Amino acid sequence: MEDEEHEVYGQEIPVDGEDVDMSGAGDDAAKLQELDEMKRRLKEMEEEAAALREMQAKVAKEMQDPNATTSENKEEMDARSVFVGNVDYACTPEEVQQHFNSCGTVNRVTILTDKFGQPKGFAYVEFVEVEAVQEAVKLNESELHGRQLKVAPKRTNVPGMKQPRGRGFNPYHGHPYMRPYGYSPYGYGRFPRFRRPRRPYF
Repeated sequence: MEDEEHEVYGQEIPVDGEDVDMSGAGDDAAKLQELDEMKRRLKEMEEEAAALREMQAKVAKEMQDPNATTSENKEEMDARSVFVGNVDYACTPEEVQQHFNSCGTVNRVTILTDKFGQPKGFAYVEFVEVEAVQEAVKLNESELHGRQLKVAPKRTNVPGMKQPRGRGFNPYHGHPYMRPYGYSPYGYGRFPRFRRPRRPYF
């Protein structure tokens, strides 16, 4: 039987028993795996970006709405806070925190300032534990920077509730017809002027 001739285009026909190079198939599988990994990372990045946008929107809403904090949360925060008066103007929040560290865990120190950024001489200290307030009150009249501090539990300010201002006693209040002696409705030292009636012309 005569050998058949085969035409080869581009590459040789493998001989029987010769190993076939399958590296191309392995490269394709690696590329597919790498593509799947990139898709997974892209999905995770999109989820993180969506969570970040949601958090930013929540923070922006709270900053725009000053009443975002409920009254219950404010009362709970005030119950864990104390008022500190007679604070030295050069005192820093870190020094105030260090002064009250023995009372409990200090969550926040707020030194109030005026519109020019100058301290007003008093601060608020917020603790993590409610029991720390009683311990902080014991530091009343303690010294910091050579000044005696005034420490008291913080009072909760209820919106719309203001303390009425006292008025002096007015004996003529409610009695419009009672006037003091010497009172003249025409002004001080003035009296009504009476005009003579004019005679009619006939």
